[in-house]
Amino acid sequence: MDDGKMPLTEHLGDFRKRIINSLISVSAAFAIAFNYSEELFRFMMFPLKYDLEFSVRKMYVAFVAKDKLENMKLVFLAPAEAFWMNLKVAFVAGLFLSLPIIFYQLWRFVSPGLLPKEKKYVLPFVFSATTLFICGASFCFFIVLPLALGFLLSYKIGDILMPMLSVGQYMDFCLKFVLAFGAIFELPILIVFLTKMGIVTPKTLAQNRKYAIVIAFIIAAVLTPTPDAFNQTLMAVPIIILYELGIWVSPLFLRKPDDERTDNKKL
Repeated sequence: MDDGKMPLTEHLGDFRKRIINSLISVSAAFAIAFNYSEELFRFMMFPLKYDLEFSVRKMYVAFVAKDKLENMKLVFLAPAEAFWMNLKVAFVAGLFLSLPIIFYQLWRFVSPGLLPKEKKYVLPFVFSATTLFICGASFCFFIVLPLALGFLLSYKIGDILMPMLSVGQYMDFCLKFVLAFGAIFELPILIVFLTKMGIVTPKTLAQNRKYAIVIAFIIAAVLTPTPDAFNQTLMAVPIIILYELGIWVSPLFLRKPDDERTDNKKL
């Protein structure tokens, strides 16, 4: 159009195109990951069979095999449960493999509303968003889940109680928290975006730091799989650190008066 504005129908058409491209990439990655579903299942057993041992004083961190659960196998309680879990694990693996393409499609969708000098940040955005998501998922898988499962599966077990997990319950439990941690680690990207849109400012974020800390512990209390304060802190502290990182980075992307005048000219 002459005034440079994109009509609603074109926005919807572009949105549909980005979703289709993302689904194609996830489907292709899913087809590849499904061929390695058995290896993925073995990998997903890691938090169940290993404990995380560490000592701050001795600077010691190691994964140790659990004596009682080292040879444990998952069971399935319905004829199709194992098959559906293979599909689910392969789908999540395909989602992880497709993260760069998904974030690139997201950038392409919002890029028409950006200034020409802002569009050059596509590679930093895709790289940082993908890295943060993977870091969050890895932190959950290698740190939080071994500690949480070690607590839950050893709580008052003995001659009366014995853990026996179905593959559906275990995989749903792990995948839910892995994806949740990955999404939460995108907080700096969200803060930068809100700052760039002029919705928040670094000063406002700093002034509301105490509320952010309270909200971080509330989110951790809701999402963490165990009721103890230690595992809640494992999730709350990274959220607080990511919030501080967003405060530190957001001034670099603070909208300037010249940018606002340029946007007004577009309108």
